[in-house]
Amino acid sequence: MARRRSKDAPWTARVLTILPEVFPGPLGASLAGRALEKGLWALEATDIRRFATDRHLTVDGSPAGGGPGMVMRADVIAAAIDHARPRNPAAPALYLSPRGRPLTQARVRDLARGTGVLLLCGRFEGVDERVIEARGLEEVSIGDFILSGGEIAAMALIDACVRLLPGVIGKAQSAEEESFEQGLLEYPQYTQPAEWEGRTIPEVLRSGDHGRIAAWRRAQAEALTRARRPDLWARYLERKADRED
Repeated sequence: MARRRSKDAPWTARVLTILPEVFPGPLGASLAGRALEKGLWALEATDIRRFATDRHLTVDGSPAGGGPGMVMRADVIAAAIDHARPRNPAAPALYLSPRGRPLTQARVRDLARGTGVLLLCGRFEGVDERVIEARGLEEVSIGDFILSGGEIAAMALIDACVRLLPGVIGKAQSAEEESFEQGLLEYPQYTQPAEWEGRTIPEVLRSGDHGRIAAWRRAQAEALTRARRPDLWARYLERKADRED
């Protein structure tokens, strides 16, 4: 579990990447961007090439045993981690990798309660296994698909955490009712106009009966989860049964 942050120090994302210029990217806009400007969180993007030891700033090498592509060097990655880690030793060190454990909302909540994160963005064929072991990196995946590098995955993880920080979202209830927070997908949402292309907002949502509305939303969330995510539905039923015992 992540250690809780100090009231004086903002939650900080330290990113190790060979493309520091892509940050903050989308994180500099909307909710995350406004929160960054207000000092509710902080971002540091460090160029891994700074820690290369040759004049060509080499960060990769051919795979041992042969094969296509290149692998990021253990010595260069370790030097970058050792530079960044002392700035927030309590922060988990995460390596964005498709072979990592799937990132869940529960893990995001845990990370957001902590002091921040240290994120390693891989490139090429990945990083030397020895640095993962030697520096105790936790491998995290945002889905069963392949990206060109870890930068986009890092942005997704940071955004998911930042929106849970105090003061970022205006209404806490908004975050509490979103997908995954209750173990279910979110119910359908509607807004004006009341009729559009022959389709109307469900009558219950216009009734003003908050009890009926809450029951309808719960039923819709359960139906969507059961149909689209049987894995989530099974876990939801297990937790529900445990609470009833």
